[in-house]
Amino acid sequence: MNSAEAYITGSCIIRHHGIRLNGALLWEADRSMDLQEWLRAGYDRFSGQYPKFHKMDALSKLGWLAAEVLLKHAPVQALPPETVGMVLSNRSGSLDTDIRYYATVKDIASPALFVYTLPNIVMGEICIRHGFKGENIFFVSENFDAELMSSYPVQLLATTPLQACLCGWVEVMGDDYEVALFLLEKTPRGMARPVTAEALNELYSNNEIST
Repeated sequence: MNSAEAYITGSCIIRHHGIRLNGALLWEADRSMDLQEWLRAGYDRFSGQYPKFHKMDALSKLGWLAAEVLLKHAPVQALPPETVGMVLSNRSGSLDTDIRYYATVKDIASPALFVYTLPNIVMGEICIRHGFKGENIFFVSENFDAELMSSYPVQLLATTPLQACLCGWVEVMGDDYEVALFLLEKTPRGMARPVTAEALNELYSNNEIST
């Protein structure tokens, strides 16, 4: 399969307390909110009916919220669960959550607490919510890699039973955060465009959210 045989059928970018859907500003909140306040506001606005959200760490909440917004506007429920996969990446892994966790238990001799973290839990929460059962993988890279995200998922679509793949970047460290999710499919629909690194970079770099 070449890049023209897979299509970008949806995108969701989150940064600067704003959400862009398919390149257009969908929602922007008060920048005076801290990240947790903004995540709760986003949850209330776009879902509000998934209590497990409150148990997640910030990394999982960001990925879950972006998937929730994207898949409401580009649903894949008609596809068999085993034909929808996921390829995500970030820079810091679960470091943000690890730092916050250890700050709360540093004076405890033997803390018996469960750290609700790890990048693959981001994928697990999205898969559980939407019923995906296809192949999934999490990469660690220095920055969003459009070349990787335009090649590896397309290879999966060409060589496995996958019909659709949710791919992109989910990163948080302190007050800095960013999500870029893309839905790639074998069959074009709506405003679909062929998958290329240039197309992904164009959507990723769309910065018409206030800074």
